[in-house]
Amino acid sequence: MPPMKVILASASPRRAEILTVAGIPFVVRASKIDESRLPGESPENMVERLARAKAEDVARELLPAGPTIILGADTVVVVNGEILGKPGNAATAREMLLKLRGREHRVITGFALLRVQHKQIHVGHETTRVWFSEITDAEIDSYVATGEPFDKAGAYAIQGIAGRYIPRIEGCYFNVVGLPMARVWEAMKDLGWRTS
Repeated sequence: MPPMKVILASASPRRAEILTVAGIPFVVRASKIDESRLPGESPENMVERLARAKAEDVARELLPAGPTIILGADTVVVVNGEILGKPGNAATAREMLLKLRGREHRVITGFALLRVQHKQIHVGHETTRVWFSEITDAEIDSYVATGEPFDKAGAYAIQGIAGRYIPRIEGCYFNVVGLPMARVWEAMKDLGWRTS
């Protein structure tokens, strides 16, 4: 039997780095889906739905040879019940960081693993609690000026410059980066993944 392949249905360099560091070979095929929230949808349901939609979108476009798992994921930041996505500009990034400073928030990542040939799918989500320091307005402006917040949910990267403003987390660190690796690894094994 040929070795099982993993396809990452995401263009996120952070998810790619997590898989690489974990020793999992993969190829990237970014999905092209509408990531809008549905009316009344909870953050947990939203990230699971989008992760699944990303995996299924890539599966429709590919006819992979041999055993294949497609991995979709979606991450949001939730503070006081409000979902913070990726800021489109500096003003929005600053507004998000003002909402986060000095308080706790949740990072929720949905993940979906689709084993194409068997039409098996495993969908779940992971939540990590994150505490942000009471950073000053000047620190926020300086951080936004670095450009780091712009393609990150909640306008920050824990693995980057913003790590200096996060004194505590409770839960999976990799989940905050964008992929709860331990949960994904268990799901891969459930779907038949074997290390060579």
